[in-house]
Amino acid sequence: MNVKIITDSASDLPQDLVGKHNLEIMPLMVIVGDEEYYDGEDIQAKELYKLLREGTMAKTSQIPPARIRETFVKYAEQGQPFIYIALSSGISGTYQSAAVIKNEVQGDFPDVQMEIIDSKAASLGYGLMAIHAAKLAENGKSVDEILQSLTTSYLTHMEHIFTVDDLEFLQRGGRVSRASAFIGGMLKIKPVLNVEDGKLVPIEKIRGKNKVYKRMVEIMQERGVNLQSQLIGISHGDDLESAEKLKSVIQETYGSENFIITEVGATIGSHSGPGTLALFFLNK
Repeated sequence: MNVKIITDSASDLPQDLVGKHNLEIMPLMVIVGDEEYYDGEDIQAKELYKLLREGTMAKTSQIPPARIRETFVKYAEQGQPFIYIALSSGISGTYQSAAVIKNEVQGDFPDVQMEIIDSKAASLGYGLMAIHAAKLAENGKSVDEILQSLTTSYLTHMEHIFTVDDLEFLQRGGRVSRASAFIGGMLKIKPVLNVEDGKLVPIEKIRGKNKVYKRMVEIMQERGVNLQSQLIGISHGDDLESAEKLKSVIQETYGSENFIITEVGATIGSHSGPGTLALFFLNK
C-alpha cells in the first residue's frame, strides 16, 4: 500500500495537482466578521481578495482538531501509512495540534505508520514538498525513504522570496509597525522578505514594483542551485499578470522551464493581502 501524503490548504496547491497526485488537503479556517469558513471549501481566494479590497478584515485559525482526528483515523482504520506535511509551526499552531492527535491515534492503531512534518514553510514552499513526497509515494517509496528525501532536500533547502503590494496587511498581522506601513505606502516602498526557520524575516525594502522583480531574480541567482532544471513555484495574490511576468524574467535569465503558478489561498492571503508575489526554489 503506497504512502498517503496529507497537507493543508495553506500549501496553496492548485486543484489539478491535488487530484493528479491524490493528495489529501485539510483546510484551515478563515474568519470574516462573525462567520467561519473552511479555506478552499467554503471560501475561495478570489472571494477573500474582493472582501479585503472592500476594506473587510479577515483572520485565520488552525485546522479544527476534530477535522485532523477524523482524517488521521480514516487512514489508520484502512491500515494506510501516511505523512502529514504541515504549515510552519512558526506561523500556525496546526503542527502542534496534529502532533498531539497523531500520538493519540497511534495509540489506537500502533501498527500503522504515521508521521507529522513541520515544514517550516508557507504557501508553495511546502506545496512543492508535498508534490515531491507524493511523487516518491507513487513510486512505492516507504515512509522512511520519503522522510529521508525531504530532510536532505526541501526541508533544509527551500527558499521563499516574496513581496506584498500593501504593507497595511503585514502591519495588521504584527509583521511591520503601523508607522512603517504608512510611510512605506506613501513612498511606494515594497518589502522583500523570506522565511527562515519557519518565521517571516525582512530582507530589504525597494522602491518601485519593477525593481522588486529584478531584485527577486538576483536573490534567486545568489541563493539558488540548478535553476534551469528544478521545479520553481510562483504564487500570487490575485495578480496573475505579475506572476507571469516574473516567470518570463526567470525563463529569460536562467532558461528555467518547470514552473507551478498558483494563487495564494485565503489563509495566507488574509495576512499578505492582494498583490502578493512569492517565489519558491531550492537553494545551495
